[in-house]
Amino acid sequence: MPAHSGETITIFKVEPREESGIVVMSPSQETDGHLADRHSAYHDNVSPPLTWTNVEGAETYAVIVEDPDAPREQPFVHWMIWNIPAEAGGLPEGVPPAEYIDPPHPIIQGRNDTGKYGWYGPRPPAGTGVHRYYFQVFALDQHVEVEPETPLVELLNILKGHTIAQGEMMATYEAPTRQ
Repeated sequence: MPAHSGETITIFKVEPREESGIVVMSPSQETDGHLADRHSAYHDNVSPPLTWTNVEGAETYAVIVEDPDAPREQPFVHWMIWNIPAEAGGLPEGVPPAEYIDPPHPIIQGRNDTGKYGWYGPRPPAGTGVHRYYFQVFALDQHVEVEPETPLVELLNILKGHTIAQGEMMATYEAPTRQ
């Protein structure tokens, strides 16, 4: 069993204006909840495709992926991406690991907890069991005017003031065993 982080994930720190939630899905999640190997940092490390239900009045969406089972004080941040246009309805597989995507009205990716921009797939330490990965989607009432270097705590403060609705998908992953 992993030694859980002591802090809760972001979605529990934000109060959306609407009670109705966002349904978040990925064809890369198996029926047992396991995330496909190609998305793991043990394998291809490509971001999974995501889809979500649209929220009326949303201007943009933000996605934060965290692992609360990381053996450290805070959940491990695997992905922060925001300013996803409302009409997008999700993200494709393999979002490039860059600060800005699709200029001139760019989607922005922050730094994950490895210090790099974009997706960092599951890579739980061997022997720590199954880890949970929370794909948290926030429908926002505005475009977020912060740079890619923005830390999660600052992005959280923006989410607190501008989230219309939110939803999550939890996937699991465990370190591969040697053959």
